Amino acid sequence: MAKPNYQFEKRQRELAKKKKKDEKAQRKSAASPMDGQPLPPSGPPAANEAVISD
Repeated sequence: MAKPNYQFEKRQRELAKKKKKDEKAQRKSAASPMDGQPLPPSGPPAANEAVISD
């Protein structure tokens, strides 16, 4: 019977863990606004905001 290659198995586990961590970080960054800026309100402009029309 063949001897188990523990280094290969460990490396595969580490790669899987790193991939999962990267995917989670990517999902988290895609869900949050970029540069830490809050999203602008999507509703109609408030009464104190000027509306420019040409």
